[in-house]
Amino acid sequence: MLLVALGGAIGSVARFKLSGWVLHATPNWRFPAGTFAVNVIGCLIAGLLAGMAVKQDVFTPEARVLLFTGLLGGFTTFSAFGLETLLLLKRGEAGVAVANVVVSIVVGLLVAWVGYGITTRGVS
Repeated sequence: MLLVALGGAIGSVARFKLSGWVLHATPNWRFPAGTFAVNVIGCLIAGLLAGMAVKQDVFTPEARVLLFTGLLGGFTTFSAFGLETLLLLKRGEAGVAVANVVVSIVVGLLVAWVGYGITTRGVS
């Protein structure tokens, strides 16, 4: 539990800082760019780490708990994604809400695939 808590704390602070930075960089956007950036980066990191685990078997069970459950669990923001999408719909911004869902899912899957591919080259 300590590893999950440590990873979660690091991931949560990283999410807070990155999302805040993106929000300040995009003040006039209606699209939830901070959450989108965190989710895409989180998917990329998940793909990279999963690929490393498959190809190189570099993670102990404790490291997996720290990284996947703790760090990535604290970093990614799917609950914020869901709430922001719901609020966009409630404000009558269905087009932005649909764009948020489609772009987040497509880009998230794409970068997870890229990350996994980068770290598993040559594994059959």
